[in-house]
Amino acid sequence: MIPRYSRPDMVAIWSPETKFKIWFEIEAHACDAQAAIGVIPKANAEAVWKARDVTFDVARIDEIEAVTKHDVIAFLTHLAEHIGADDARFVHQGMTSSDVLDTTLNVQLVRATDLLLVGMDRVLAALKSRAMEHKDTVRIGRSHGIHAEPTTMGLTFARFYAEMERGHARLVAARAEVATGAVSGAVGTFANIDPSVEEHVCKMMGLSPEPISTQVIPRDRHAMFFATLGVIGSSIENIATEIRHMQRTEVLEAEEFFSPGQKGSSAMPHKRNPVLSENLTGLARLVRMSVVPAMENVTLWHERDISHSSVERAIGPDTTITLDFALHRLAGLVEKLVIYPENMLANMNKFRGLVMSQRVLLALTQAGVSREDSYRLVQRNAMKVWEKGADFKTELLADAEVTAALTPAEIEEKFDLGYHTKHVDTIFRRVFGA
Repeated sequence: MIPRYSRPDMVAIWSPETKFKIWFEIEAHACDAQAAIGVIPKANAEAVWKARDVTFDVARIDEIEAVTKHDVIAFLTHLAEHIGADDARFVHQGMTSSDVLDTTLNVQLVRATDLLLVGMDRVLAALKSRAMEHKDTVRIGRSHGIHAEPTTMGLTFARFYAEMERGHARLVAARAEVATGAVSGAVGTFANIDPSVEEHVCKMMGLSPEPISTQVIPRDRHAMFFATLGVIGSSIENIATEIRHMQRTEVLEAEEFFSPGQKGSSAMPHKRNPVLSENLTGLARLVRMSVVPAMENVTLWHERDISHSSVERAIGPDTTITLDFALHRLAGLVEKLVIYPENMLANMNKFRGLVMSQRVLLALTQAGVSREDSYRLVQRNAMKVWEKGADFKTELLADAEVTAALTPAEIEEKFDLGYHTKHVDTIFRRVFGA
């Protein structure tokens, strides 16, 4: 991923240096396990650890690979240059390349997930804080982009919190899904390596042994993992889109923090654009871009092929790095989001009481008017507000058919905002607990 949308901690997980360090650890732990069951001499296994503090020379490995055309063999050759040919002869005993590659990929995905969970925790904390802050800040709810009925800004943040909390739970499950390793040898039969080696390596690398591998770890696990990242990306876009709407000039119920010295346009000095939320919308597309290739990687020929390999070399780092960046960008956006309660109230009152139409409709039906007639009476008065800018309550009070069923006091009562917020505490308890 390009540096513009990257955070150093996540990038480091996918660096060649980190990858080769993990390869070394897998090989060294495998040697320990082989020595423990008497397959190789203990002294040779111990000698492998002489490279523990080595920073592997990426350029040298690339140089060897240019000849061998095989990355794992290139690494093993370079490792032998550090520990000596005699000690290196027992390295990779009974193993196949995928034992190293697949186990390493899953170690990287687990470590990446741990960073993603930190980002999600920050997003959740920001959403909860703003939800509590604006629990009773009334704003208009919208359906189809059109004024519907009153809600609160706190409920808006709370529903995003609940969505991201579900994403957090899915990510925890996705971590468990890919936290497996395989050291089962060619076609996964353990013919040339004892299963105890796999168990030891996985334990040391923080993984569980894959119950049944072929020559590769099954890719349905990775499909589920990247699908989960895609859903989280969509949730980020959901939040970003709401903020983009709220920042529209005609709405301006909230806007991204505009820092001192910031410029919104090279041509128009007055502009303050929702650039962060627009950026998040784009980043979500990049995250989702990995989902279909990950699904297609599930189907491999027989015990293995490498059609999945090139895909994963790209989507592993790119998707986790992008999502990590997006989560922290979203958290910062929410933390600093500027809220305008007065504008929310002004927007809600723009159509002069129209948003209380359902309350009047229900009151008429409860007063004995048929639903069809109740709807007709309310709608004909509502249309005067839409078309002529009339006041909804005033029109209702002047409608003889309405006042025949409802007293002026009963009509007046239907315009109480508190009616729409009376269960906010109940919803908050459901979302955040007592």
